[in-house]
Amino acid sequence: MSTRPTTLDSSSDLHQIFELAQQLRVDSVRSSTSAASGHPTSSLSAADLMAVLLARHLHYDWSAPDNPAGDHLIFSKGHASPLLYAMFKAAGVIGDEELMTTYRRFGHRLQGHPTPVLPWVDLATGSLGQGIAYGVGIALAGRDLEKQPYRVWVLCGDSEMSEGSVWEALDKAGRHQLANFTAIVDVNRLGQSGPTELQWDTAAYARRAEAFGCRAIVVDGHDLEEVDRALTTAADGQAPTVIVARTVKGKGVSEVADQEGWHGKPLPEELAERAVAELGGIRDLRVRGPRPSESASVPAPAAGPVELPRYDVGDEVATRVAFGKALAALGARPDVVALDAEVGNSTHAEDFKKAHPERYFQTYIAEQQMIATAVGMAVRGYRPFATTFAAFLTRAHDFIRMAAVSEVTMALCGTHSGVEIGADGPSQMGVEDLAMMRAVLGSTVLYPSDATSAAALTAAMADIDGISYLRTTRGAYPVLYAGDETFQPGGSKTLRGGDGDQVTLIGAGVTLHECLAAADELAADGISARVIDLYSVKPIDADTLVRAASDTGALVVVEDHHPEGGIGEAVLSALAPSGSNPRFAHLAVTGLPGSGSTGELIDAAGISRSHIAESARGLVRHR
Repeated sequence: MSTRPTTLDSSSDLHQIFELAQQLRVDSVRSSTSAASGHPTSSLSAADLMAVLLARHLHYDWSAPDNPAGDHLIFSKGHASPLLYAMFKAAGVIGDEELMTTYRRFGHRLQGHPTPVLPWVDLATGSLGQGIAYGVGIALAGRDLEKQPYRVWVLCGDSEMSEGSVWEALDKAGRHQLANFTAIVDVNRLGQSGPTELQWDTAAYARRAEAFGCRAIVVDGHDLEEVDRALTTAADGQAPTVIVARTVKGKGVSEVADQEGWHGKPLPEELAERAVAELGGIRDLRVRGPRPSESASVPAPAAGPVELPRYDVGDEVATRVAFGKALAALGARPDVVALDAEVGNSTHAEDFKKAHPERYFQTYIAEQQMIATAVGMAVRGYRPFATTFAAFLTRAHDFIRMAAVSEVTMALCGTHSGVEIGADGPSQMGVEDLAMMRAVLGSTVLYPSDATSAAALTAAMADIDGISYLRTTRGAYPVLYAGDETFQPGGSKTLRGGDGDQVTLIGAGVTLHECLAAADELAADGISARVIDLYSVKPIDADTLVRAASDTGALVVVEDHHPEGGIGEAVLSALAPSGSNPRFAHLAVTGLPGSGSTGELIDAAGISRSHIAESARGLVRHR
C-alpha cells in the first residue's frame, strides 16, 4: 500500500472513506502496541462510524478549534482514545511520531483517556456514561445561549448504556428536543469482562431511546452507506437522534474480532504486524471534512451593574435566601447561568428564574445531569451556578470529580446542610458534603454564617477559577455583618477576641451562632473566648488559626458535619506545618440523627452552645 499523502474531503467516495477507516484501525493498533497499553479492539469497532463522520459530517475547522460555529465531538467511550488520536492524525493536527512515541507515556498530552490538554477535546472522558450527558449541556448552550449552528456528536459504547446518567441525558435531550444532538452507540456486544447486558439487541436500544423522546436509527455500523445515510438524517434539524450501530469488536483483525478477553489489551507485536497487514498496511491519508457554516458572531450583551442585596445587622435571614437574591443580582452578568434540580423554591435558585428566565435551566430530579449540563455550559464560556440540597450533590460526585479533571470552572451551592434542617431526617441532611468538596482538586469551599457573607461569597464565586462550593443552611439566623463588610476566599473573621483570651471557638454556619452564645456563657464564668468565623474552609486562613493557637493554647472546633473530612480536619491540617500543638476539642455529628426540631438535633449531636461551653471549660481547666 502506498504511503504517499492523499487528501480526502466531504466529496470523497465510499471507497476512499473505507481506506480512511482502515487507516484509523491500523493507527489504533500501532499506537497501542507501541505503548504496550490501550484499547485497540474498542477502537476498531467504531472506525467505520468515525471515518464517515470525520470525512463527510463533522463541520470543524481543525486549524481554529475555537471557531464558535464548529461542531463538537465527544468520545464518551474515552477508552477508545487510540481511535480519537488516529482521527487527529488523519486531520493533520498531530503527527505519526507523536502518535507512536508519546501515547500513554508520562508527561505527554496523548493520555490514556482524552483530556482538554488537547485543543480539540472539550472535556475529559473515561468515566463511562458522562460524555453523553456533557453533550446535552453543550447542545443546550449552542441552541439556547449561543444561538450557533453547531452540532454535538457523541460516541458511546454499549457497556455504558447501563449507566443511569445516560438515560438522564437522553431524557433531557428528548425533553428539550435538542435537534442539534446526536449520540452514536457502538454496539459491539462485548464489554470488559464478557458480553454486555443486551449484546446485539439493537432493537431494544432503539426502543429505549425512543421512549425518552429521541429519534432512533438502527444501522450496520460497518456499512458505510448506511452510516452515511443515518448521519445525514441525524443532521436534518428535526429531532435529537440516537444512531444504534451494530458493530464487531476488533473488526478487521480476524484473530481478535468478536473474541472475549481482548478488552483493554494491546496486540502483541507479532500479532499487531499481522493485523496491520490484514488491514492493508500503513496509509497516510489526510482529511479535510466540511467546514463550519458561516455564522456571524453574536455580540455578547453588555454586563449591567451587580447590586447585591443588603441586610441590617440583627435581621434574621437564611443564608439560602441570601444566596438566591445574590444569584439573581449576578444575572446582570450575561455569562452567568443557573441550573436547578427541581428544588429551586427551597434553595431559592428560583429567584434567578424570575429575573432571568432565559438563562435558567431546569433538570428536574437529575443531579448528575444538572452537573453535566453545567459542565457543558462552562466549556462554552458561561459561568454556571448549579444548586440543590447538599445531601443530593453527593449523587453527582463523580461528575464533579471529572469536571476537575477537565479543569472546568463552575459554582455549586448545597443548601439544607447538616442536622440543622430539622424534622426531615437523615436522608435530607448533608453531613458529608464538606469532605466531598474539599477532596476535589483545586476546589474552593465556602460556608457563610449570615446573609451578608452569603451574598458576598456568592458574588465572589462568579470570579473563582475551578470548582467552588457554597454551603448554606435552611434556618434563618441573625445578620452579623454590616453590608460593607468584605469577604474573600481564604479569609476568616474574628468576632470576639482580645489579649487575654483563654480559648478559641471556631465555627461556621449554624455553629458560629452557637459559638457566640457559648462565648457569652463562658464570659459569665470569667472565661474569655475568642470566636472565629471560618467561612472559608478551603483555602483556609492558616495564619489566623496559628495565631489563635499560639495566643490561647486551646481550640474548640464545632461543625454540623461528620468529623471525617470536615472543618476539624481542615483546621488540624492548617496547623500542622507550624508545629502548633494546642489543646484541641472537635465537636461534630458522630451518630445517626433522626427527626426533631433544629434545637433538639443540634443538642443531640453535641454541637450546641452548652456542649461547646463545656468543652471549652475542660480545655481551660487542663491548661
